[in-house]
Amino acid sequence: MAEKITMQTPIVEMDGDEMTRLMWAQIKEELIAPFVDLKTEYYDLGLPERERTDDGVTMDAARAVEQWGVGVKCATITPNAKRMEEYHLSRMYPSPNGTIRAYLDGTTFRAPILLPGAVPLVSCWKEPITIARHSYGDLYKGTEYRVPGPGTVKLTGNGADKTIFDFKGPGVVMGMYNTDDSIRSFARSCFACALDKGQDLWFSCKDTISQTYDGRFRDIFQEVYDGEYKDRFAGAGITYFYTLIDDAVARCMRSQGGFVWALKNYDGDVMSDMIGAAFGALALMSSVLISPSGRYVYEAAHGTVTRHWYRRQQGEKTSTDPMATIFAWAGALRKRGELDGLADLQAFGDRLEQASLQAIGDGIVTKDMAALTGAETSVDTETFLSAVRARLG
Repeated sequence: MAEKITMQTPIVEMDGDEMTRLMWAQIKEELIAPFVDLKTEYYDLGLPERERTDDGVTMDAARAVEQWGVGVKCATITPNAKRMEEYHLSRMYPSPNGTIRAYLDGTTFRAPILLPGAVPLVSCWKEPITIARHSYGDLYKGTEYRVPGPGTVKLTGNGADKTIFDFKGPGVVMGMYNTDDSIRSFARSCFACALDKGQDLWFSCKDTISQTYDGRFRDIFQEVYDGEYKDRFAGAGITYFYTLIDDAVARCMRSQGGFVWALKNYDGDVMSDMIGAAFGALALMSSVLISPSGRYVYEAAHGTVTRHWYRRQQGEKTSTDPMATIFAWAGALRKRGELDGLADLQAFGDRLEQASLQAIGDGIVTKDMAALTGAETSVDTETFLSAVRARLG
């Protein structure tokens, strides 16, 4: 075997939970270690370690990404009451993704993984559409109030009042917020992602209806573009444009894909699920967190596959799809190689993705892939990983 590819700077490795934790170890051992002299700074974000450290390990991992610039993260559990009991937790720990995203002030970009033989439900789509969701504020941090009866509800701030509605009877009301700083960071991350991919950037909201709230998003995006990115976009041969979200949806359905679509929090939540399902499956999406300062975290954009984990604990073999985790590792290795000027490490990231897709093209698929590609048979996870390994050379 040829000499292993060397690394200069570590990748921040964040381990996870359940079935994806098992696949994480298998992918490292089977697909990466034979070819790369892997250098990582390891953090265990599995629930037992988060409990032991009172979630301090999550902040340690976030700070490490800030230091080293590139991280790769396994899927993790965000516990509910049932999980608290199952894992004997002292408290309901927050989402590690949310903690890391907030610390880095980053934006998550998700794009479908196109499988050989899988045809998107929208026939004109040829290239992946990347969704950028502004995961801050809006409905998800809104303050709600059940109005019990007649009365006037007002918005009060900085010594001024504004009437929301004069209720004649019971109803509901909500107040939500955002900040210029958060919107500006979101815009910069979106422009950076478009440059990274060499693709056009769309931004859409509904400023004709929400003239102040959505209008602020529109204006900040334009200010950041004009002041910081216009010349760089021109040099890269790509464009930025704003349009109303209803127009953007219509354009999207007629497009060939291959662009980055920036959306507010709720819009991004909805459209990322639509894009994922229309291209194939929600579990078959790549995901990368990009901060305005140029930090990257690649991750599998799905859960910990708990159902398969329980079956595995009972001694059953499972046909669990590892593609999103493989692509997370490939993306992190490629970005580390790009930042460090290591062409062979960048090339290996490409090879890892290509070998996975080649195995699928040759008809070696897990159960969920078979449903998408029309394959008549499927294999277990280990057999699929072995097939990818064989095609890596």
